[in-house]
Amino acid sequence: MLAAALSITLCFMGPGLAGAQNAELAAAPVRLVALGDSLTAGLGLGITDSFPVKLEKALAQRGIAVAITNAGVSGDTASGGRGRLDWSVPEGTWGVIVELGANDALQGIDPEVTRAALTGIVTELQRRGIRVLLCGMLAPPNNGPDYGQRFNRIYPELAEKFKVPLYPFFLDGVAGNPGLNQADGIHPTAEGVEVIVRNITPIVESFVAPARR
Repeated sequence: MLAAALSITLCFMGPGLAGAQNAELAAAPVRLVALGDSLTAGLGLGITDSFPVKLEKALAQRGIAVAITNAGVSGDTASGGRGRLDWSVPEGTWGVIVELGANDALQGIDPEVTRAALTGIVTELQRRGIRVLLCGMLAPPNNGPDYGQRFNRIYPELAEKFKVPLYPFFLDGVAGNPGLNQADGIHPTAEGVEVIVRNITPIVESFVAPARR
């Protein structure tokens, strides 16, 4: 009798509970980490003007709930990001936006070192079942054409190798524009971050689409 009563109760409760659980899952934000350098950290900007905060807000305006952890460290190279990957990307993270390599190019680090570090990052994240959106970077022209060619092809080649989405140039529309950069000519102003976010938001929206199905 008790078993029958319990079975009947569960039958009546089941659909409602399942519906509530599905609604809760649908409403839960997609957990992302922005793994990067000062361009992600928001050097010289207020917290609310940083790239992860503005991106999260832009996606929310499109009805996409995400929670983005700012794992940007000013001055970090790709190797630095690889070295702190485990504690920068906690369990439960659905996807990582990788924005690293600008400091490698500025310091003239051998592109093969940068490639190896980025390869290690993507490999480890995929091993953990975490999706990756790779943000590309371009070498400054003063490094010379040979360096530029070797560095610039890292990102599209890794995106192809690992079958991950690529945003070709993180500073697209901002680099070289004095009105969108701080006095150092390197780091975006709040307005510059707005441009970056506006350009990359459609890519990120597509990136997180599988998590919302």
